[in-house]
Amino acid sequence: MKKELKKILVLLLVSMFVVTSTTIGFAIPVTSENALRIHDDAIVIDTHNDTMTRVIDRNTWLPVNDIGSLTSGQLDIPKMEAGGLDVAFFGSYTGGYTEIGRAGSRLLALINALHWTERMNSEKFGLATSVNEIEKLVHEGKSVGVPTIEGAYSLEEYNAIELLHQYYDLGIRVVGLCWSNSNSLGEGVNERYVDGTPSEGGLTELGAKVVKEMNKMGMVIDVSHMNEETFWDVIEVAEAPIMASHSNVMGLYSHPRNLTDEQIIAIANTGGIVQQNFYAGYLGPTGDRDLKKLVDHIEYVIDLVGIDHVGLGSDFDGGGMPVDLPNASFYYRITEELVERGYKKSEIEQILGKNTLRVIKQVQNLAEKNPDNVGQGLTIIPELEMGEGVSGNTPLLKAEVLRLNGSNIDESSFRVIVDGIVYTPEFNAETGELSLQVEEPLVEKFHVVTFEAVNNSGKISRETRIFYIEEN
Repeated sequence: MKKELKKILVLLLVSMFVVTSTTIGFAIPVTSENALRIHDDAIVIDTHNDTMTRVIDRNTWLPVNDIGSLTSGQLDIPKMEAGGLDVAFFGSYTGGYTEIGRAGSRLLALINALHWTERMNSEKFGLATSVNEIEKLVHEGKSVGVPTIEGAYSLEEYNAIELLHQYYDLGIRVVGLCWSNSNSLGEGVNERYVDGTPSEGGLTELGAKVVKEMNKMGMVIDVSHMNEETFWDVIEVAEAPIMASHSNVMGLYSHPRNLTDEQIIAIANTGGIVQQNFYAGYLGPTGDRDLKKLVDHIEYVIDLVGIDHVGLGSDFDGGGMPVDLPNASFYYRITEELVERGYKKSEIEQILGKNTLRVIKQVQNLAEKNPDNVGQGLTIIPELEMGEGVSGNTPLLKAEVLRLNGSNIDESSFRVIVDGIVYTPEFNAETGELSLQVEEPLVEKFHVVTFEAVNNSGKISRETRIFYIEEN
């Protein structure tokens, strides 16, 4: 009821907002009461958008555009509220950089933009890393963001595992190993590296190592954008349900980004899910790219592997949408079409979000790493706030370590990790100050630092922050 009242208030507000652009404009529902009720009762989840690329300034890569109010983009918080979209997975995309450091910096800039968005809109928007957190925020009437990575181009042999754990600290729970260009983990559908060099070999040895580590950590592996060889290698290596966060059906439209029947069946056999992309170019040929065609793709997956293995991943702010589904405020129209085709309430709720929640929960339940066992006995307070700037490219990074209830500290366990590289810090036992003087100049703008300590009972405490080098 709280969600329904909120939606009514939003729709009353936007009905007074008159614009001509379908990208900016809102949909005002003219629909059956039954469809709206079903849509309102469901937790509606969309597993991919590129909206953070619109939040940052492309010159500074600092967050400047607040999606807490109406924007010209396809997704913002008012459009989520108007369309009844409860949960959006915000992708941090970096697929076009030949330099590993630049890819890592840009990736952190986008993750930082999402944390900034939460701070700017804390009364109506929150970030979640688990099913329990998603359900809690939805119950509170907030729109929910889930941080994800689209293309892990920052991961190399020398930093991959430690940096992956830092991304986990930042809230990342879904990772696509590659975008369409190949990288050190595997091959994308383009089957070439960013510099144009052809690739071969599918999933690399490092990629397999990352897949196994993600399974241990409870991170969902996203196979959208992989070429077939890498896809099948991942299926062979992974031991938890797989997600295709924004992929359509090859059986309805032949496109390199769409999945074959065999791939869809393989994903379902892992217990995973295929999230249908709204991007018009993947739905069908010109003239056959509307909402009904999107639902045709949904039905194809249902007919092939059952209703447990399909969901929604729009790719909002990543390309052109169907003319009758141009932005997030029109989201309810999917439910309308499903009702029109005779689907039951319980089935529609699965498609809209329950299937996705199940996959997240199963992946996290299979994980060896339990976040609830981390951080007991010690408190670490970094000097830096999330997204804070520092002066100079050889900063002194500091944190205060507090003992709780007289717990002892294993000083030999102290680590400071910068961009996936582990350093041994200084520790002042009298003041509790943990510090690392960066000696080699940091080249790129955005970086990530983790302060880690272990108490005498072996409980790990970690605090991770994104920071950036201020320009002179």
